[in-house]
Amino acid sequence: MKISQAQFRARRAKLLQQLPRDSVVVLPAATHQHRNADAEYPFRQNSDFYYLTGFNEPDGLLLLLPGRPEGEYVLICQPRDPAMEVWTGYRAGPEGCCEHYGADQAFVLDEADEKLPELLDGRRSLYYPMGRSPAFDQRVQGWLGTLRGRVRLGCQPPEALLQIDSLLHEMRLIKDDEEVAVMSQAAEISAAAHVKAMQQCRPGVMEYMLEACISHHCVMQGARFQAYSPIVGGGENGCILHYIDNSAPLQDGDLVLIDAGCELDCYASDITRTFPVNGRFSESQRALYELVLDTQLQCIEAIRPGVPWNEIHDLSVRVITAGLVKLGLLSGDVDSLIASEAYRPFYMHRSGHWLGMDVHDVGSYKLKGEWRPLEPGMVLTVEPGIYVAPDNETVDPQWRGIGIRIEDDVLVTPQGHVVLTAAVPKAVDDIERLMQEAQ
Repeated sequence: MKISQAQFRARRAKLLQQLPRDSVVVLPAATHQHRNADAEYPFRQNSDFYYLTGFNEPDGLLLLLPGRPEGEYVLICQPRDPAMEVWTGYRAGPEGCCEHYGADQAFVLDEADEKLPELLDGRRSLYYPMGRSPAFDQRVQGWLGTLRGRVRLGCQPPEALLQIDSLLHEMRLIKDDEEVAVMSQAAEISAAAHVKAMQQCRPGVMEYMLEACISHHCVMQGARFQAYSPIVGGGENGCILHYIDNSAPLQDGDLVLIDAGCELDCYASDITRTFPVNGRFSESQRALYELVLDTQLQCIEAIRPGVPWNEIHDLSVRVITAGLVKLGLLSGDVDSLIASEAYRPFYMHRSGHWLGMDVHDVGSYKLKGEWRPLEPGMVLTVEPGIYVAPDNETVDPQWRGIGIRIEDDVLVTPQGHVVLTAAVPKAVDDIERLMQEAQ
């Protein structure tokens, strides 16, 4: 499943409608990144660039020029070069940019430094991603310097340089029907991969074997890349929030925390499940796990249009803090413990984040200094956790070294919400049943 060219065209039209008549937008494509020597990382297009074009080649430029008689949508791309295409694969070239990607005009990269001053001339405002790439900032200044040098010839360089994020990222925050469909498919693929990992897990399996199990399933379903480096942390490694070594053996009696999600057509999924290596929760593990699960279920249930973003996190803090007091890991008045942030050694991250083309997606969390209300079309993660450090001597030894996080992807709908990743079991009995049946 992929986003249609009609949808990319609609996005450009929507952005153009928000731009002043005498403005211009310039966005750079991503470039290949070297891994080492002659080896490159797999290419991943810049999310903003892809959002408006669907064009998946490196080193290009996108320009939007409201009201331009010759065309409002210009792409600058790599040329067709049969000799190079033997090595790099086929390129669209200017003709392909117009025929397949809807560009009104297209030019080759060798012409960029000549064409850009011409295209910027007479445009009062220039919108571009300022500050993200020093190299691109320098290119922009070079084009503007060329125009300033031609002022006596009647050229008019842009007078205002503006950040494009506030317009473009607000568009990206609200998902359309095609985006929801792609994200739902990515979620389904990743959910099935997590189920397979549960079925394959047993003592002695290496963490990286479960990572391979998840990656293999996703690739076989057409999602070649993960949206981020998978986390597979057994035992104490589950207490390391961004653990990605995935190199240890899984031990009988431990839990394993897996945080992994595939990417499909540049859209991310993001799932975390925690389960017993041997298929059976111990009493201590079950107690902490059910606290995290209860927290997550209450947070998901609270999601609906109009609810302020931070209300979900505040709810997670209250439920976890009260639960830690009940289990004896904290002592005192719940309100006082929250005010002093006594819960933070056990729950040190936020309850979630926006999800979309980036796993930590764009979009402001506050508007005019206030937490923004949820709206239909937003997608967020809900991922409370409890992590008891192995060297935490303030708690009974039975709790030490237990790390638990449960994460789902949730779409806000006009009626409330839909959990996109609901196909992965998370109730204790369901997990144990699934794992026992697989052995």
